[in-house]
Amino acid sequence: MAITGSSPVVLSESAHRSQLRRAVIASTVGTTIEWYDFLLYSVVTGLVFGKLFFPKSEPLVGTLEAFAVYTVGFIARPIGAAIFGHFGDRIGRKAALIATLLITGIATFAVGLVPTYASIGIWGAVILTVIRFIQGIGVGGEWGGSVLLSMEWARTNAHRGFIASWPQFGGPAGLLLANVAVLAFSAISGDQFLVWGWRIPFLLSFVMVGVGLYIRLGILETPAFQRMLAENRIEQAPALEVIKRQPKEIILSALARTAEQGPAYIYLAFVFAYTGQVLHTPRDFVLTALITAGLVSFVTIPLSGYLSDRIGRKRMYLIGAVATGIFGFVYFAMLNTLVPSWIFIGIVLSFVPHDMLYGPQAALIAECFTPRLRYSGSSIGYQLASVTAGGPAPLIATALLAWTGSGYAIAWYIALSAVVTIGATLLMPDYTNRDISQEHSWRTRRRAA
Repeated sequence: MAITGSSPVVLSESAHRSQLRRAVIASTVGTTIEWYDFLLYSVVTGLVFGKLFFPKSEPLVGTLEAFAVYTVGFIARPIGAAIFGHFGDRIGRKAALIATLLITGIATFAVGLVPTYASIGIWGAVILTVIRFIQGIGVGGEWGGSVLLSMEWARTNAHRGFIASWPQFGGPAGLLLANVAVLAFSAISGDQFLVWGWRIPFLLSFVMVGVGLYIRLGILETPAFQRMLAENRIEQAPALEVIKRQPKEIILSALARTAEQGPAYIYLAFVFAYTGQVLHTPRDFVLTALITAGLVSFVTIPLSGYLSDRIGRKRMYLIGAVATGIFGFVYFAMLNTLVPSWIFIGIVLSFVPHDMLYGPQAALIAECFTPRLRYSGSSIGYQLASVTAGGPAPLIATALLAWTGSGYAIAWYIALSAVVTIGATLLMPDYTNRDISQEHSWRTRRRAA
C-alpha cells in the first residue's frame, strides 16, 4: 500500500444523482469518441488500406495484409489494459481516462497523415502499424475506466447492469459516427475518396477529443476509489496482484467475450471485404446498413443491460451466446441471396445477438473483481479477448473465405465462438444485485457462483 488519501467527499442525494448523470454522460461520450477512433480504422481497412498500402498484392491477399496490420491494434490492447489498469487503481479512474482519450485521439489523427505506398513504399504500412499499436494501447485502457466511472457512482445494486451498459452504448455510437463520416466524405470526395477523402474522418478526431476532454475534466473521482484512498487500500502493483489473486476471473472474462468479439468484427469490418469482393455490393449501401444497425443498438444494448438486472447477468449473457451461435448461419444465408433488401436486413440484424451479450457484459466482468484491483482485473480480462478473438476474426474469416469460397465456413467459426463463451460463462460468478463494495474473498466468490 503506497498512497494515503483524505476522507471521501460526502454529497447530498441530489448532488450524488447529478454526479451519477455526469459520470454516465462522460463515460458514454468518451467511449463513443474512443470507439469512433478505433472502429473508423475497422471500416476503412476493408475499403482502402489494402489498395493504398499493399497495391501489388492480389485483392484478397491485400485485404489479408491490411487486416494483419489491423490486428496489431488488438495485440496492443491488453498492454494498454495493464498500463492504465495500474494507474486507474493507483491514482484514480478519472486521470487514467483523460490519458487514454488523448493517446487514442492523437494516434487516430496521425493515421490521416500517413503517406501511402505510392509515396514512400512499404514504409507507409510500417508507420501505419506503429500508429495502430499506439491507438490500441489507448483503447485498451479506456473500457475499464469508463465502466467503473459509471458503475461506481451507482448507490443501488439493482440497476448496475443498466448503468454499466451505457459506456457499452459508446461502441455502436462510435461505429455510427465512423460510418456516417466515411459515407459523408465518400459522397463529397467521389472518385477522389482513395486519394484524400478517406483521410478527413481521421483528422476530425482532433475536434472530438477536445469535446471529450472538456466533459471528462468536469467530473469527480468515483466514491469507491475515494473510499479506498481514505482507507489506504491502494495496491502498489495492482496488475500483478490481480493476476496473482484472481487469474480464473481474468481467463474466464476473456473467454466469455469470444462470441461477442469475434463475430462483431466480422459483421463490422470483414463485411466490407465479403460484400465487395464476393457479392459486389456498393460500398455506400453497406455503410448505410451499418449505420441503421448502429441505431438499433441504441435500444438493444441498454435494454439488454436492463434485462440482466431483472433475470440475472449470466442468464441474459447465455441467451445472447446461443443467439449468436445460431445467427451466423442466418446471416450468410441472407447475404448470399444477393437480394439487396435481404442483405440490408441481415447486416442490420447482425448487431442484435451481439448486443444481447454486450449490454450485460460490462457489469458481468467488472463485478467479478475486488474493488482495489477492479480497473486492472476487468481491463486485462476484457482486452485479452482482443488478442484471442477480436483481432484475429477478420483475418480468420478472410482466410476461411479464400480456402473454402463459402461464407458458411465463417458461420461455423462463429458457432464455435459461441460454444467457448457458453462454457466460460457457466463457470463465472454472478453478482447480480449483490453488494460489490467490499473486498472479494474466495468464499464470497464461491457463494456468488
